[in-house]
This record gives sequence, structure tokens and C-alpha cells, in this order.
Amino acid sequence: LMGVEKLLQSGPRPGGACCYGEQPTLADCCLIPQVYNARRFQCALEEFPRVVEIAEHCNGLPAFVQAAPENQPDAE
Repeated sequence: LMGVEKLLQSGPRPGGACCYGEQPTLADCCLIPQVYNARRFQCALEEFPRVVEIAEHCNGLPAFVQAAPENQPDAE
């Protein structure tokens, strides 16, 4: 996640709610599962404030809520 954090801080639209602005893109769809698994395996994310900020924003959007692993029919 370190490389992603660096890209997000210096990218074309640093500071947007999502990776590349205010609307989710494929980059966000790829990032969210990585953050989910990092949290699942209790990885420290303090070094990645932009990644965490974007993940928190995206995880509040209806499409991401519906797609969350724990909201799938076969979730245990």
C-alpha cells in the first residue's frame, strides 16, 4: 500500500474523495479489497492516511456496501 499512498498524495487529483476525483473509478474498486484484507489480517494502516480516507469514503457508498464480503449471501 505504500506505493499507492505515494501515488495518491502526488497524483493528478490529490485530495479528492476517491482515488481520481470525487467519483469512484476502477482504482477504487481495486483498492477497497486490499484495505479490507489488510484490516482483516490486522495490518497497521497508520502510514497510509489517504488510503484509509478513501476506503472510509468508498465503504459508505451504496455500491461498496452491497459488494462488501459480509453482505454476500454466502457470508458466514
